[in-house]
Amino acid sequence: MMKKINNFLAFTLLILAVVACNNKKTEPSDLDKLRNSNNTNKTYPAVQMDSAQVINFITKQKVQELLDLSTLYLSGNRNTEIDTVIYSQMKGYFHKPDSLTFKKLFQEMDSMKVKTAKVNSLEVYKDFYQQDTLDFARFSVEYFDDKNKSLGIFERNAQYILVSAPIKFKKEFKFYFLDFYSTPKPKDSVRAGVTK
Repeated sequence: MMKKINNFLAFTLLILAVVACNNKKTEPSDLDKLRNSNNTNKTYPAVQMDSAQVINFITKQKVQELLDLSTLYLSGNRNTEIDTVIYSQMKGYFHKPDSLTFKKLFQEMDSMKVKTAKVNSLEVYKDFYQQDTLDFARFSVEYFDDKNKSLGIFERNAQYILVSAPIKFKKEFKFYFLDFYSTPKPKDSVRAGVTK
């Protein structure tokens, strides 16, 4: 009788092991996603760029990636080789980065001791300045500390640009930030899709 129970348990464990092996997820981990986050080879077809919904989605993705890289960078020593790599990845999200590019973002995150950040909502809109149409994103970001406790939800803005990047005779665009945590003039802004 004991031998039958042991054989049954061994068989059951074998079945569970096979099922567990077959159910492995092939999705990359969050760290792998971050490690491979950069803005270098990502272009978007012109057809997609006509949709405000798609631009909203892409912008939210880029804001989240940049915030994730920022928290990863700030959690390090900021002087190691990996910190240098992360910092250069972050600069790839900007059209023309300079020494002041991350100042507002880093000061805010450092002062609050932010460990993670999550974009809750985002809306793209246009701002008209003289003859130019400027693209902005208004978003709410929630900061968390090292115990995953919310530090608050904050409304922020970012200015972005879509740069034409023709690839193999196709009209495509690359996404870049011009300014992150900018403060545009709210009285002149209109929602995307609305013309003046």
